[in-house]
Amino acid sequence: MVSNNCSSSRNRHSPEWSLDPAEMMGSQQQREEKGGAIRTPKDSIGGFESLHRLLEANLKPDVFQEVSRLLLGFNCGRPLEPISLPEAATSLSEEHDFDLQAFSFHADKELLRKERIVRVGLIQNSIVFPTTAHFADQKSGILQHVKHMVDAAGASGVNILCLQEAWMMPFAFCTREKRWCEFAEPVNGETTQFLQEFARKYNMVIINPILERDVNHGDTIWNTAVVIGNHGNIIGIHRKNHIPRVGDFNESTYYMEGNTGHPVFETSYGKIAINICYGRHHPLNWLAFGLNGAEIVFNPSATVGELSEPMWPIEARNAAIANSYFVASINRVGTETFPNPFTSGDGKPQHSDFGHFYGSSHISAPDASCTPSLSRYRDGLLVTEMDLNLCRQLKDKWGFRMTARYEIYAELLSKYLNPDFTPQVIVDPTMQKRE
Repeated sequence: MVSNNCSSSRNRHSPEWSLDPAEMMGSQQQREEKGGAIRTPKDSIGGFESLHRLLEANLKPDVFQEVSRLLLGFNCGRPLEPISLPEAATSLSEEHDFDLQAFSFHADKELLRKERIVRVGLIQNSIVFPTTAHFADQKSGILQHVKHMVDAAGASGVNILCLQEAWMMPFAFCTREKRWCEFAEPVNGETTQFLQEFARKYNMVIINPILERDVNHGDTIWNTAVVIGNHGNIIGIHRKNHIPRVGDFNESTYYMEGNTGHPVFETSYGKIAINICYGRHHPLNWLAFGLNGAEIVFNPSATVGELSEPMWPIEARNAAIANSYFVASINRVGTETFPNPFTSGDGKPQHSDFGHFYGSSHISAPDASCTPSLSRYRDGLLVTEMDLNLCRQLKDKWGFRMTARYEIYAELLSKYLNPDFTPQVIVDPTMQKRE
């Protein structure tokens, strides 16, 4: 495992300003001086970047191994193995101060099938400049910053790379201000073209979650993931199925539920799907991707600690187990402050930030094992090697597909959709008599 243990704080309150390329390519310290998302050790867990690192530092090795088994599970009967990455990747991590970790999932050896080894990368990133900066500077700053992590993924031999939800902009969907729609772009827009170059350079499939402007349908806005093939081609898109209406998440102000169903994209490296952010709270959403044959489902997200952190490791892991596929969970990181205060409509005082995006990106396997999480407050790249044969092996072992009663579920759902639906409740007759 490769990791760094630095922390940082950023803060600048300035109006619109412009930056030259040299500034945007500067060091971590230079970026901190210029502003951006605030990422400080106060967002740590007891001074550590993650729960796993806290336990590792404070428990005896034998106790830590047993606790890790209970928390992270065993992969094919043994602890998950860290893997070494080339110096080209580790040096980028050190120079640009992002967390870098790498692990390997195994599957049992088979007699009739070869191994299907795929290397997956997940990037979590903070914004670079304050939300008061010129929009063009904000966007280009993020692109130049994330470039180093994409290069590290390429140097690490990553086959499929996924970025976080709306990674190319501040997550401004708490504000209700429509000016943030300026960040929206067509499917083949700036960030897709930016990532297409890396896809061709590194022979890598890249999932690009953006705020999409659908120019063919009256400038409709969608929350969209663009799947870029390893030859730089656009394979297709998926639009976010479930839009939250909870707390500060006022996303329906900007876009509505997607219209692309539950597509699975067959790539050179396996069958993948994208369950964008809030969709992870809906078990049937996970199920649908599995029914369509997904082997890896990516969950690019933007979620804050107070609202969802206890749920974060549970839902993805449960989906991986129940559907016999890998789940890759990506969350943005940092605290993003906006110029105009807003309210949640819940009686709480107005405020200028969403809360802390707690990072903690990780991957869950169908055998209930999972990787440790990336930093809770620092940018990061998680590299994970996996044998996709594990998906079918777990289907054979547990037989969830064969023992499911889809015909019963379908009948209930069909009835539930009718306006005259009556729940199947059997009332105790003695209770009626007492009344």
